[in-house]
Amino acid sequence: MKSFDDVAIEWHDHVAVVEIRRPPLNFFDVRLIEHLAEVFEALEEDRQCRAIVLAAQGKAFCAGADFSSSGSDLFEADSDNSAITLYKAAARLYSCAKPVVGAIHGAAIGGGLGLSLVPDFRVVCPETRFAANFVKLGIHPGFGISLVLPRLIGQQRANLMLLTGRRINGEEALEFGLADQLVPADQVRDQAIDLATEIAQCAPLAVESTRATLRHGLVEELRSRLEHEFAEQIWLAKTDDHKEGIAAVKERREGNFTRS
Repeated sequence: MKSFDDVAIEWHDHVAVVEIRRPPLNFFDVRLIEHLAEVFEALEEDRQCRAIVLAAQGKAFCAGADFSSSGSDLFEADSDNSAITLYKAAARLYSCAKPVVGAIHGAAIGGGLGLSLVPDFRVVCPETRFAANFVKLGIHPGFGISLVLPRLIGQQRANLMLLTGRRINGEEALEFGLADQLVPADQVRDQAIDLATEIAQCAPLAVESTRATLRHGLVEELRSRLEHEFAEQIWLAKTDDHKEGIAAVKERREGNFTRS
């Protein structure tokens, strides 16, 4: 298996802990998501692996894209670093046949929320924060969030998160169904490994067969939704409201949007 500076693997019997290593905030880009996809695909072919834990170093699980860097070309269709390239790698993550548990110890914001939705289960702590802050940035949700989030927590609660951009903490996430276990911060990874181990102790072929049935049609629908999300992002990225949204987030203030 190839090694990467920003993704590492640690084994616990039949459980592979895949760790994102871009602390403290673990901002993502095309390169990181493609590295994760390569690791997931390698683990899918590894007979030793029966379950995966997705975790991260640092303060945040994943703070999404780094809009503080200048010259971002995420929403340019002809860029090698465009969001659609990143989303194709995200679809590869969802295509993995092995069950995944997320150890979400801190903030999962924007695309970081999208990454946290890839696992089948999420273990969180009170300090965990989830937010789909796209509307505060003047942009359409991406990473398949508009499809996967309503499937997970229901349409109305997804509407609340997506149309307000509000943050919800670990307790609220458990209530919403966005989290499956709530534990102290220093126990998040261990509890995620324990849950993955419980899965790994079952018959692996039966687990993977059952999971495939439960997720039937998801990846195919996801690919179509990702294309739609990106198309909406392309035109919204050209608006003044998107520029204002990025400025407002950088300056830690509310946006002054003008519908332009």
